[in-house]
Amino acid sequence: MPAISDLFIDGNRVPAEGDRYVETVQALTGEPIARVAAASVADAERAVDAAAGALAEWSALPPARRRQVLERAAALLGERADELSALMGREMGATRPWCMFNVHVAKGMLVEAAAQAYSAVGEVIPSDVPGLTALGIRQPVGVVVGIAPWNAPLILGVRAVAMPLVYGNTVVLKASEQTPCTQAAIIEILHEAGAPAGAVNLITNAPKDAATIVEALVAHRQVARVNFTGSTRVGRIIGELAGRHLTRAVLELGGKAPLVVLADADLDEAAAAASFGAFMNAGQICMSTERAIVDRAVADDFSARLADRAAKLVVGPPDDPTSQIGPLVHAGARGHVLALIDEARELGAEILTGGTADGLYVAPTVLRGVTPQMRIHSEESFGPVVAIIEVDGADDAVRAANDTDYGLAAAVFTRDGTNGLDVARRIRSGICHVNGATVHDEPRMPFGGVGASGWGRFGSRAALEEFTELRWITIQSGERHYPI
Repeated sequence: MPAISDLFIDGNRVPAEGDRYVETVQALTGEPIARVAAASVADAERAVDAAAGALAEWSALPPARRRQVLERAAALLGERADELSALMGREMGATRPWCMFNVHVAKGMLVEAAAQAYSAVGEVIPSDVPGLTALGIRQPVGVVVGIAPWNAPLILGVRAVAMPLVYGNTVVLKASEQTPCTQAAIIEILHEAGAPAGAVNLITNAPKDAATIVEALVAHRQVARVNFTGSTRVGRIIGELAGRHLTRAVLELGGKAPLVVLADADLDEAAAAASFGAFMNAGQICMSTERAIVDRAVADDFSARLADRAAKLVVGPPDDPTSQIGPLVHAGARGHVLALIDEARELGAEILTGGTADGLYVAPTVLRGVTPQMRIHSEESFGPVVAIIEVDGADDAVRAANDTDYGLAAAVFTRDGTNGLDVARRIRSGICHVNGATVHDEPRMPFGGVGASGWGRFGSRAALEEFTELRWITIQSGERHYPI
């Protein structure tokens, strides 16, 4: 019998209205995973109401108490690493190293959030009014809805709720339809760690109901913030919904990350970073290296090194510890990636390695000679394929890097650090690494993009701006003169 995964509302596991469930199965084998509660609009509204009802208690707790809950949650996450990793692997087909990395980073995010318990401090602002003390005070915003994706379900599920919680907000997490059980575990761990009833809530839903459930959550009058990580297409819809209701949103969306290789780069290091950035988690990461923008003077050498690395990667079952590249998440993802590769080939791109598929497994693919006429030049593949684009010098490289609507992550390789920083500043992206891979995340860093990659920032103190309200409060002492 498959496991039962219920909603979690007001401190209790509860079935969805009308006892509605959907069955989830492993994409590779078709084996059942769980019967997952399929929430209704009324269930979504109940979850927000529960979060609103718990706000006064949670926000009034001393910072030390909130810190204690998050520290305990981090410990529980670590203790259950094997169990959570196995569950995540079944739900999304990821290799064990990626699953364990998710546990590691998610635990780190909880620890970092706990460390920020005392960071919501105010300031005294000098006033020109005699006897007036003016304060800038940070306070919780209220109920925060987090909407998390499937590709890094522990990292991004924790990120959706941890910082809002430590600042005294209460949360509703809407889990991905692909990884509902993995993300349900996050909420149960937080509750077990001591979050009071209603402070953390979980909504899962049938795929066909996703738009309706999201709209109900965003439109609820008690929701003060929405944070969403996922595709740009859906992010635009959520941004428009939030704007309609004057609800502030944090959106971390798609990417088309460029890795710039200048003529003086260490080509071994650049190829290693490009291979990791393009193929980790089969390219299913928002920061994945989708474009290698290479100075023509070193393009032959770099292309050969990258193709050699890609060809040696081990593609295999997620539960095989020797596998480096697992399957894509489902058949639709595979079809999308193969269509991009096939069209590029037809339009003249050279496949240096890969370009084939076996079921859901797509071989790591390196394309050379990619031009703007090809969809893969501008369209996010979200799969194990990287396009090599040749340029002439740093200025041309910056132009090519910025030839996209996206702007999440980027990288620049050069032996001249000063020039690398100059190029990094000229690339339009929220994140840029000089002599490092595009795929890089640390809990304490400001994370987010520009353009079609979204707006707002996650991560440590950057989240303070997103998930607290800055209020101006004054205290008058002594007599004040008014003109009338």
